Amino acid sequence: MARDERVTLLEVHLALPEEQFQSLKFLLEEQIPAGVLLPASRPELCRILLQRFPGNSLRVIAGILRQLGRHDLIQRFQLPLEEQIPEEIPWEPNGDTPNVRGDPTSGCRPGGIPAPPVNPWRLTEKDLMQVAQRLGKEWQEVGILHLGLERSRLEQIQEENPGSPVLWNFQMLREWWQRERQDATVSQLRSCLEHARLDPGILDFLQSLQGD
Repeated sequence: MARDERVTLLEVHLALPEEQFQSLKFLLEEQIPAGVLLPASRPELCRILLQRFPGNSLRVIAGILRQLGRHDLIQRFQLPLEEQIPEEIPWEPNGDTPNVRGDPTSGCRPGGIPAPPVNPWRLTEKDLMQVAQRLGKEWQEVGILHLGLERSRLEQIQEENPGSPVLWNFQMLREWWQRERQDATVSQLRSCLEHARLDPGILDFLQSLQGD
């Protein structure tokens, strides 16, 4: 049950655009100190919520999503609520399409501070999760031989996320993503994984991202 809760939390966080993810952290400040929240990444926020609200983190997040008007995510992930939520309303921030990839002019940080320019081909955390869901048992081999990661770090990832292979895969990919920074592009990851022993569907998926 704990594993399902952790994975669901991460998928909810990844479904939020950056501006709304920051707003979610702002609204959580009534329950969690800002000094803990502000620097937290999406996986780190999952860990914080699981520690602060054991067994109740999904209900807490559902309440915040309701404040953000994201009833669609509450319904998609079947999050628990104290009361019945209204019928799903399509979400269109400022009238724009929510799934535009790599628009460097879209969105500001809280307080009206413009977000930094975005490399339109850089992978997002949501992309990484979709790749992670397709990786198989050879994830450590992929990490060491093809992504240049240390075995000790992969073992640490496994210890931090017991019994959750998808999160092992995601955190491994995220280590590479953080190291490569602006070079963590779709084509770069595809090049790294091209000769790995993988489900061919992974390369097809990355190819489809390049075609967006």
